[in-house]
Amino acid sequence: MINLSDYLELNTRTIELTAIVQTALCVGAGGSSGSLADKAIARTAGGKLLIPASQVKGRVRHECEKIARGIGWPVCDSPKADTMCPQRAEFPQEEESRFHREDYRVGADAETDRHHCLICQIFGNTVLRSRVIFDDLICAEEPENLPEVLRPGVTINRDLRVAEDQKLFLLETSPPNLKLRFTGQMIFRSNCPKYAELLILAALRHINAFGGSKSSGLGWLKWELETSEIDNNLWKQLTANK
Repeated sequence: MINLSDYLELNTRTIELTAIVQTALCVGAGGSSGSLADKAIARTAGGKLLIPASQVKGRVRHECEKIARGIGWPVCDSPKADTMCPQRAEFPQEEESRFHREDYRVGADAETDRHHCLICQIFGNTVLRSRVIFDDLICAEEPENLPEVLRPGVTINRDLRVAEDQKLFLLETSPPNLKLRFTGQMIFRSNCPKYAELLILAALRHINAFGGSKSSGLGWLKWELETSEIDNNLWKQLTANK
């Protein structure tokens, strides 16, 4: 098995992530074949169920943005490039001025440096490389001969509030109530800000489900996370310096 941490610079920090999926999971795989489902579940080349790293990173970033705004940090608007750092083209002048602060500056000198919000300094943007790397979360303890589970659904006309004619579809899900364990890694690069681990661990506790049809009970989970020392002085400094 390839370990991402083997291909990164020295002095990285790795945290193991484990998500225990408590209900059926529906994480779709575009272009899948070999199934009656209109939306097949994502799998590795070896057939194991997975939650893609891109989905994990996207959800974590979204929750980090919510937390950052809640404690008063100026944050750009992802995922559109023209509203993210360093452009922020649609921001009003008074809001833009809040980004011009020393802890938002990334660069070697005054001519080439740019101001990037604290979220972009962790997860990256169009000109700044991400400083945290996520693995796919793979179901390593998948039972043998896991059956294909198809869940029927129908498209709803939101204007008329009735089911559309000829719009029955099938979703492939994992079997319910197996408490499948999905594991992977989260790798912090050596230049990752000190506050990143604290913020991301807080964000993960706000993520209760993955995949489609969450409102109908699919993909609900709980996390098993490594415990780490929380620098209370750092947290007080960050929340006070808005």
